[in-house]
Amino acid sequence: MTFYFNAYSSILLFGFLQGWIYALLFWFRGIREGRLSDRLLAGVLVALCFNIWVYMLGFGGIEILWQQLDFFPRTLAFLLPPLYYFYLRSQFDVTFRFEWKDLSHIVLFVVDAAYRLIVFAQGPSFVRYWENTYHNPLHLDDLFFVVGTGQHLLYLYWSFQLYVHYQSWIKDQFSNTEPVSFVWFRNFLIALALLVSADFMVTMLDLWLNLSFWEDWWNNLVGVVLIYYVSITGYAQRQPGRQLAFSDDPVVLPEQPAADAAKSAIVLTPEQKRLHEQLLNVMDAEKPYLNPDLSLADLARRMKLNTTSISQLINAGSGKNFNDFINAYRIMEFKKQVLMPAHAHLSLLGIALDCGFNSKATFNRAFKKQDNLSPGEFLAQHQQTQ
Repeated sequence: MTFYFNAYSSILLFGFLQGWIYALLFWFRGIREGRLSDRLLAGVLVALCFNIWVYMLGFGGIEILWQQLDFFPRTLAFLLPPLYYFYLRSQFDVTFRFEWKDLSHIVLFVVDAAYRLIVFAQGPSFVRYWENTYHNPLHLDDLFFVVGTGQHLLYLYWSFQLYVHYQSWIKDQFSNTEPVSFVWFRNFLIALALLVSADFMVTMLDLWLNLSFWEDWWNNLVGVVLIYYVSITGYAQRQPGRQLAFSDDPVVLPEQPAADAAKSAIVLTPEQKRLHEQLLNVMDAEKPYLNPDLSLADLARRMKLNTTSISQLINAGSGKNFNDFINAYRIMEFKKQVLMPAHAHLSLLGIALDCGFNSKATFNRAFKKQDNLSPGEFLAQHQQTQ
């Protein structure tokens, strides 16, 4: 069995090897550091590798999939969407573990694999009979493709929803969201959406123009690019120092009229008012916002309250999430210090870092959001009024 290297087979082979090498790296790192997310991302890479190996072997002149293994399951296409969805869930919540109900996510994969294995087990002659009599005339491959595309779209939607909800959650939990923002996840999901789009377009062109094996491989090239991106960027992704415990499960609240709900969002009880005043006193006197890594849990421990209570005090008392609440104090501190003559020799960024911000980008973004102008513009306006 000889593998022929050419422009087509070599590109796919290098991507295939890249995926498997990093899948092993992720797997061993996941075991070593006890991270389920790494092991699931290893599974994502393996699934992506099996998406391209059919064309890789075909371009390399190896016909085993069309001869000895005809009709044997060739890909993990129906397993890929659940893998990347649960990968995101396990990254956002270190306590995530699989439950029996999660087996429902692999039903399509099991049905497809069982169907092919049952037919394959009957022997080559039966496989040819089945393909010519039922499988091909009924266009079952086209049906599987449509179902697979629909599955991808559904899981991409769920994954994007999960990511959006997570982004909202961290703003209520951390004053410094950059280390836990996982911006690459958004790009990862966009890349997966591009792969699904490429698969769909190439398949439509193939049905329309009846492309040859050498002409309809472009979605496999996109798959190789995705393998390189996921392996390199995913492995280099910095893991947060904090233990994340995000849950996307909906919180069931008692029903109430819309007008009452709006009032309850802004009206504090006498006890809450007392605690809110205590919170403001702590912020003014102890200045916990100067800690760039301050979290809602840190502030709750300082106030001797649970995180739910402190979050409600901030949301109801200030109308802001935790991140905006803390940044407002940092901006106020920055404005005080930047106008001090003794600080005239300091840079704006240096003062911002002393006030609790962790980076120039975060500082500028928070300042612009609150005052609708940049720190430099604020300073210039003040100097003009002097």
